[in-house]
Amino acid sequence: MGEIDTADVRQYLRGLAVFAGELPDFDPDAAPERPEELFLDWLTGAVEAGVREPHAMTLSTVGADGTPSARALLLKNVDRYGWQFAANAASPKGRDLAANPVAALSFYWPQQARQVRVTGPVEPESPENSAADFLARSPGSRAEALAGHQSRPLPDVRELERATELALERVEREPGLVVPEWTLYTVRAERVEFWQADKQRRHTRLCYERRGEEWTRGRLWP
Repeated sequence: MGEIDTADVRQYLRGLAVFAGELPDFDPDAAPERPEELFLDWLTGAVEAGVREPHAMTLSTVGADGTPSARALLLKNVDRYGWQFAANAASPKGRDLAANPVAALSFYWPQQARQVRVTGPVEPESPENSAADFLARSPGSRAEALAGHQSRPLPDVRELERATELALERVEREPGLVVPEWTLYTVRAERVEFWQADKQRRHTRLCYERRGEEWTRGRLWP
């Protein structure tokens, strides 16, 4: 593809296909009482549809100065208690969560034109659960976490290569080693929205809201 003239970007974007192909049906009236049940149904549907990294999501946090930040990472678990992800507590996202323990998660599965939005307070899990999550990661992933320095300036890529090599050697020598700051977090969802696109823009939106231990649900305008 050739270069795009900046003056033509708007026209180029408007010409891109949107909601192409056959879209799945979604009947909110048949939705389960709890959002995690519907989420798992949509997640497995995304897997069957061939979506790459269907468990990838955007985590949005807010820093101590009020600046929002977003990044993609992987969902680790979901159950009636919430949606889980893991991070180093000393990383930018970990510092954000320490200052403002709330977050938003966004999932988008383009093959089905579906998205799910999850918002709520975030709680760190126990050191035991966090350690178990860390040890379940691949050796390379553990080495990357052990090398540290996430999001800091990298003046020379050779520093990364050397630090990773040393960290991997240590992981191999000490298979039970856990990064102390490694933390498993749970988003205790208070609001979960399911969005199904429609070619005519009559999108179907179903919103769950927590009321104590129970959930209410209702449709939203597109």
